[in-house]
Amino acid sequence: MADPAGPEPIPAPGKPRATIKEVAARAGVSLSTASRALTGRGYVSAAVRERVKKAATSLAYVPDDTARNLRQRVSRVFGVAVSDLRDPFYVDLAAGISQQCRRNNYAMMLADGGGLEQRELEAAETFVSLRVAGVILTPMSKNASEFIVNHGVPVVEVDRQFASGSCDGVVVDNRRAAYDVTHALTELGHRRIGLVIDEFTWTTGRDRLYGFRQAIAEAGLPENAGVVITSRLDVPSAQHTIVKLLSRRDRPTAIFAANNLLAEAVWRAAETMKLQIPDELSLVCFDDVRWMTMVRPAITTVAQDAVAMGETAVDTLLQRIRRPARPAYTVVLNATVVERGSSAPPPAR
Repeated sequence: MADPAGPEPIPAPGKPRATIKEVAARAGVSLSTASRALTGRGYVSAAVRERVKKAATSLAYVPDDTARNLRQRVSRVFGVAVSDLRDPFYVDLAAGISQQCRRNNYAMMLADGGGLEQRELEAAETFVSLRVAGVILTPMSKNASEFIVNHGVPVVEVDRQFASGSCDGVVVDNRRAAYDVTHALTELGHRRIGLVIDEFTWTTGRDRLYGFRQAIAEAGLPENAGVVITSRLDVPSAQHTIVKLLSRRDRPTAIFAANNLLAEAVWRAAETMKLQIPDELSLVCFDDVRWMTMVRPAITTVAQDAVAMGETAVDTLLQRIRRPARPAYTVVLNATVVERGSSAPPPAR
């Protein structure tokens, strides 16, 4: 039953925020007792703790974590910068980071780099200025990582690495996964296979290219059996590039798309050219995202657990905080080839 008197009023917008001193006064306790009751550090009787919490609620008291962090030089916030939240991979990665932060009583401050190195650097500067406890990022260069590390803040690079000697990392075994999915195509009988990739200077692209070429070589195929084309990382541009590839007389009978956005571009290009997947063109890719099981045929893909990567990144950062002098190290997670209906033996020529 509701209290007929109604709840005590919450301060109106614009009114100065309540202080812990006001909470202590309303609860009739000392400032130190109020602090112990609200932080849980130190002994306070259950009755006094409850009285202090009620006083804090009635005053709409919110702890000033920034001020407390400055006093104690301890933060319970991790900064997180991801490359592009329009990509489902980074959404799942951020979800994994967020839930693992909550489990360990940390908050997450999320920044979206939008695919721009300058925005990543701006996020790094913000994290350092706010004295976060650590930073997790999907780096676009070594600059942001080194800037943060040079300010004494621990960093974990996720998905790709640029500063492996300076900070920790969490990645998947891109080389092995790319080898496995390409090897599966050669086992089906494909002798001309395309790789559509956006870059091969970062660790992700470099290792996927290496795994692709290794599978081509081990199948006893000539080097030109693997057709590598690069594309901008947006679907319309990539689709245009892939249409040109598929218009060749010696077009590939299978394509390995290096990420989920390029896989969508291949799918759309095949539709544009009226090529049936997998009867006329096999398609495999990296990154298992939701749309790949919603189309027919569903897409054969390399599944990397982005949520688990995010959780592992938080665990790695917590270990670094506990053992700051430990040498930098990298956690390598496995990725799995998920066989679906988009790959089949090549068409008879």
